[in-house]
Amino acid sequence: MTWFAPPPDADAIACGARGQNRAAVASLLACLHRRQAIHAGPQGVAAAGPQPWVFCQSSGSSGRAKTIRRSQASWIASFQVNRALLGITSRDRYAVLGELGHSLALYAAVEALHLGCGLMVLAGDSPRAQLAALARATVLYATPTQLRRLLLAARGDTLAGMAQVICGGGKLDAACRQGLTGLFPNAALREFYGASETSFITIADDRTPPGSVGRAYPGVEMQLAPDGGIWVRSPYLFDGYTEPGPQIARRADGFVSVGDLGRLDGQGYLSLRGRASRVVTIADRNLCLDEVEAVLAAAGAGVCAALALPDAQRGHALLAVVEGPENPALARALRRACRDELGDHAVPRWIRHLPALPLLASGKPDLVALAAHFAPMAQGA
Repeated sequence: MTWFAPPPDADAIACGARGQNRAAVASLLACLHRRQAIHAGPQGVAAAGPQPWVFCQSSGSSGRAKTIRRSQASWIASFQVNRALLGITSRDRYAVLGELGHSLALYAAVEALHLGCGLMVLAGDSPRAQLAALARATVLYATPTQLRRLLLAARGDTLAGMAQVICGGGKLDAACRQGLTGLFPNAALREFYGASETSFITIADDRTPPGSVGRAYPGVEMQLAPDGGIWVRSPYLFDGYTEPGPQIARRADGFVSVGDLGRLDGQGYLSLRGRASRVVTIADRNLCLDEVEAVLAAAGAGVCAALALPDAQRGHALLAVVEGPENPALARALRRACRDELGDHAVPRWIRHLPALPLLASGKPDLVALAAHFAPMAQGA
């Protein structure tokens, strides 16, 4: 059986400005020391038996989260790849901005500890406090939403000691990437595409064409179906869901699909079209809400979400939800960008602002909560 390595000295771990993550960190360390399975979820981290499993949750951004079971070996395989790819040594200090109950933060924390590095768990700190702490970190794992909030809080900060920024859970827009190069002037900014079920699928760097999520991560085989469905096979795949009911699409040859759609160019670079479950019909034309969100973010919306509300005449009506105060000039720019990039059917009928979008533990907008909040609007659609 393959287990995660025992963690380094606990003195090399920071638990937030108020120590608010101490309990979750202590539970994780206990699992590693005692060689127990790790269960991570909304309630935190707990031991889950004597087998080398990791139990964590899917993002649940557009539906009910599922509990994922994977072998510890499936993560260890990518730890070794990242050690070589990123040049990680025991002198590095990782930072995560999210709760350890979410798979991205848990993965980064366990990678840091397995490789003998320091660790900072900064969930629950304000963006300003996180920026202050990041002055002592060299490796940062974060989602696009978390990084955008750092940029909004930055006041000309420059964190020259950061060497690696690894972004997962969504695509960075050009403005955000530019802001991050100013905030972390010496860091390599790497975006990866993957899922809780698959772990890494592709990884991008500064040579990746705009709009692409990169080439296949080392060890990953990738195929596209005629409809654009993305299928992958790798040593990093999960074992299955613990709950009964629908399972992931899995072929006899070992390839799996989480339902994402994409395009491959001649050099092997993948561009995402979105998730099949987020394709809706507006005026007899298909529209992927993920593509709408990408256009909104690139046009200056920052933290945002696109929702489709039922409409008797057109099938659906489009709603854009943007974090921040009302801004008529921004609203005009967003509508213009959607029309120019995607067509008239992709122009939001409504643009609504919230002081802060509800987020999942993953750092992604909670689409289920947003849909419930704005459901009354559908009655007048």
